[in-house]
Amino acid sequence: MMRLFERWALDVQLVLGIVTVSLFGIAMIYSAGQVHVPNVVTEGAWIRQARWFVLALLAFTAVSRIPLRWIEWAAVPSYVVSVVLLAATLVVGEGRGTAAGVKSWIDLGPLSFQPAEVAKLATILALAVYLAPRETGLTSLRELVPPGMMVAVPLGLVMLQPDLGTAMAFVGILFAMLYWAATPVWLLLLVASPVVGLFLAYDTRLWSGYILLVIGFLIVKSRQVYLVESVAVVLANFATATIARPLWNSLADYQRNRILVFLDPEVDPRGAGYQIIQSRVAIGSGGFGGQGFTLGPQKRLDFLPEQHTDFIFAVVGEELGFVGTALAVLALAFVLSRLVRMASHLGEAQAFAGFVLLGIFGAWLVHVFVNIGMTIGLVPITGIPLPFVSYGGTFLLMSWVAVAIAVRVAHERP
Repeated sequence: MMRLFERWALDVQLVLGIVTVSLFGIAMIYSAGQVHVPNVVTEGAWIRQARWFVLALLAFTAVSRIPLRWIEWAAVPSYVVSVVLLAATLVVGEGRGTAAGVKSWIDLGPLSFQPAEVAKLATILALAVYLAPRETGLTSLRELVPPGMMVAVPLGLVMLQPDLGTAMAFVGILFAMLYWAATPVWLLLLVASPVVGLFLAYDTRLWSGYILLVIGFLIVKSRQVYLVESVAVVLANFATATIARPLWNSLADYQRNRILVFLDPEVDPRGAGYQIIQSRVAIGSGGFGGQGFTLGPQKRLDFLPEQHTDFIFAVVGEELGFVGTALAVLALAFVLSRLVRMASHLGEAQAFAGFVLLGIFGAWLVHVFVNIGMTIGLVPITGIPLPFVSYGGTFLLMSWVAVAIAVRVAHERP
């Protein structure tokens, strides 16, 4: 039996870990549907997720048998197709559930899907094709422009939907793959500096000190950064500071409220702050051992918002307590660490595989950090699923396709 599993899975540890997390997710989605007043959203959601899980396993079986050269060949065409699909969502896209205003779904009758989930994987493959042939690391800002633009296109289209949570996953993909491309950490910090400056622009004194720090750092690194590049970094920081106020004013009321309640949930306890307050109450009430599977009172009374999708971790905390949340985090950490371990064992001839593994790692790391972080108030609420645990057919399917590609590229010798 074990030999059959090894032949099917290719990488037993990774696949067995993800199967375990997926089954755990189905169980928690079932629990999320056990409420005093059933509703059409959560009722039967676990059955639909189980069907998607079976379909995902079939997709994994098929994709994990595709030759490496076929995957490399399909990388750029799949990237182009995914960009076209993302552009199409701005015209024919639809929203779902509480995200009715986000044009992230394309409905083709019996088939509906989120192009952004396809685009994440396609971007990873295309970026891996670009970075793999390089024999030296990316050591200047101008060398970061092409990979940056490759990610900026789908990221920008996702932002226009607007879907901030998914857009953050593209940022994780870019930085993880650039780091694997031997890009110095200080250079990555320079790339991220305008974004940091955007968030600090609310306080003039704080931003002024920050920009002086950036300029001082550029002076220290003057032998490694061209003058034009230094000027570009400073101008980019000034540009983000300039647009900070207009950008804030352009946000919808609910988007501004989410940021404000992140700083202080009590600002709007019955409105935008309701989600984070109820999530904290649920997790806190779980204590060490939890209220018991399916028995969480916050969940059963339907106080928890989106308890089968974005806030599934709050259900885990309420019903399984510290023990359950710790085991869930450890399981996800094992999956992420396994991807890095697989990449670190690859040779120079398998550079493409290493970049693919790190790209998947970057996307999933953002999902895990942001999803868990927003349930406990560490990051603003953005609406992003927890990998293999939250309800969502397209996300589960594409995550398993990513697993299939990961084990294929890592275990096929070029």
